Amino acid sequence: MSIALDIAVDPSPVPLEPEAPILRVEDRNGVVHELAAVEGWRLMEILRDYGIGMENTCGGALACAECHVVLDAESAARVPPPRDDELEKLDELPMLYENSRLACQIIWSDEMSGLSLKLAQET
Repeated sequence: MSIALDIAVDPSPVPLEPEAPILRVEDRNGVVHELAAVEGWRLMEILRDYGIGMENTCGGALACAECHVVLDAESAARVPPPRDDELEKLDELPMLYENSRLACQIIWSDEMSGLSLKLAQET
């Protein structure tokens, strides 16, 4: 005995979920991590929650500069410029790079997907 099944199949493709926004991070050992990022979070919070080099002693209050990161040139052009208070805190560090930033001062937006940075050496 055979049973015929009449199943209608929709020929249109099912849209896939868009990929999560990605933040590329090189840690202090040279290992590159691709992290899913959350809209509205500070880069510092994303790094902290993944356990990648952030203790965040001051919680983003511009008191410690432990979240010192270095953006690649393309990424530096994609984020808002640093404010004066961030620049003042960066000036206190013994070692700066061309695109040094404090991760607590950059708020993630999904348009930043693909942003690349590396953690500055501990100071």
